[in-house]
Amino acid sequence: MTPGPTTPNMELALPARAENIAIVRHAFGALGEAFAIDEEVVSDIRLAVTEACTNVVVHAYPEDCEGPLEVLATLTDDELTVLVRDEGPGIVPRPDSPGLGLGLPLIASLTEGMQLGHGEDGRTEVSMTFSLTSLSTREGEPAGGKDAMANPSMP
Repeated sequence: MTPGPTTPNMELALPARAENIAIVRHAFGALGEAFAIDEEVVSDIRLAVTEACTNVVVHAYPEDCEGPLEVLATLTDDELTVLVRDEGPGIVPRPDSPGLGLGLPLIASLTEGMQLGHGEDGRTEVSMTFSLTSLSTREGEPAGGKDAMANPSMP
């Protein structure tokens, strides 16, 4: 699941601590400003990435251990791919989970695509893809997308 040979536009490697989540959020705000990404889109990106990073902090490592949190962001013309990874055991059900279990569904609702898995190096990875088209542009399309505009008789 690790992205191909494309060099990320941004790479962060931090200890998986709660206070470092704010650093990641600020970095994505700055990335949005630097590349003139629509504010609504940046807001969704920041929320989804925050959720993924929170999962690393809360679930990846035992309470008495601290491990790495890595975040990579790669921009193309109309898409941003974010990879959040850790060296924890992976995403497995936990009956003693301190969370409500809403993080992954929230991430899925904010992204164009999400993948969970392991990279070639065995690290746990969450890959998120975001469209850089503004939300207002996407919301302005009728149901059925552009084809529905070309054929108004579609239900």
